Amino acid sequence: MRRRTRRLRLALAACLLALAALTGGCAGGDAHRTVVVLGPWTGPEGAAFEDALARLSHRSGHHYVYKGTRSLRETLVAQLEAGAPPDVAILNSIGELTEYAADGRLEPLSPQAAERGYPPWSPTLTLGGRHRTYWVPLRVNLKSVVWSKRAAGTKAPDWCVGMAAQATSGWPGTDWIEDILLHQAGPDTYTRWATGRLDWKHDPAVRRAFTTWSEILGPRSPESVERSLTMSFEGTPDPEHPNAPKRGLLGGSLPGCTHEHQGSFIRSLYPGAMADNTLRVEPAARFLHGRAAYEDTYEVSGDMAAVLTDNPAAQDLVTLLTSEDGRSTWSRSTDAHLRPFFPDATDPRPDDPTGRAVASYLTHEADTLCFDASDVMPPVLRDAFYRAVLTYFQDPRTGTLDTLLGQLETVRSQIAGTPSGRSGQVHAPDDICASPGG
Repeated sequence: MRRRTRRLRLALAACLLALAALTGGCAGGDAHRTVVVLGPWTGPEGAAFEDALARLSHRSGHHYVYKGTRSLRETLVAQLEAGAPPDVAILNSIGELTEYAADGRLEPLSPQAAERGYPPWSPTLTLGGRHRTYWVPLRVNLKSVVWSKRAAGTKAPDWCVGMAAQATSGWPGTDWIEDILLHQAGPDTYTRWATGRLDWKHDPAVRRAFTTWSEILGPRSPESVERSLTMSFEGTPDPEHPNAPKRGLLGGSLPGCTHEHQGSFIRSLYPGAMADNTLRVEPAARFLHGRAAYEDTYEVSGDMAAVLTDNPAAQDLVTLLTSEDGRSTWSRSTDAHLRPFFPDATDPRPDDPTGRAVASYLTHEADTLCFDASDVMPPVLRDAFYRAVLTYFQDPRTGTLDTLLGQLETVRSQIAGTPSGRSGQVHAPDDICASPGG
């Protein structure tokens, strides 16, 4: 059965990627020398990652097949249900990864593969009474960042807000709430909230984060609200060049706005601005009405690699991708404005001033890094959080917030406790805040 499953998985991957010529016509080949990787990167980012895999393939002797998709969760769930998982999946959600581990879907990483797994990206997971590492970060990003037009000077911000993101619409708003709560209440309260040990309805820190967000954004017309709800966080192409890449919210998608609260990955949308220095990037703490004690605390995110099969070449690939050679190869394969950020102080970093500044915060200038709270939460609570933020953005009245926080607390209390699955009891990770630099 295992042999048939592996053949099915490889056939699906080969056909999906139109790589029949490389894999023997959708059949055959040495399964343990081929590694199928499912990840979130498409377009130029996906092409750069594929190029890096091709270069690494020459050194390892293994064949790497990459499938990039924006519908990552849906694709992975479908493959798991079909009994044909990829060898390696790259996910950004600790909540999802924890559920997969609890259900016996993930293989514990080998000591070599786990060597560069550290908090907050690789928190400790206790499964069946044993401490194990099930994923490690490949790429990381800084989220406590505000981008602005230098031409705006010192004027009060006019905030760019784009909430649309297909099935995950609302997450740009949850990033705001998380960042505000972190800087107002601190890492300890933030951790208890992210890991399901804080009451959404009755703890004042949660309510204050929502109302502060509304105050920061200020009054918005119904037309402005509707525009933000339907606007992609990536913005739109230039109308005169509809087939061109999206230009970002500060690139003209929302005329008149001057500041954007968004993670460091958004620099990929502003290559020209990075080159001519027309955009400024600075820590978000200056805008969040937080406490001085938490000014050097930052929210981060990451794309983590997990192994889903017993293919030993998959463990080898994770080890290779997190090695100095692997990260250098990936960085060299990528255009300057797309170069990834890595979590260790010894890792390669982008060459441009903005990239160097972000990398510095990620690896040593910050006091504390805390993983994205909604991506720590179980998916059912995370998705409810997305929907609540969209509703509150449309109607920030006290009564609306009361209802939403009550609904979120109901979801939290229904799923509270220790996740469990086929592999036994799993203690959800709580070391989601840590010092930078590996």
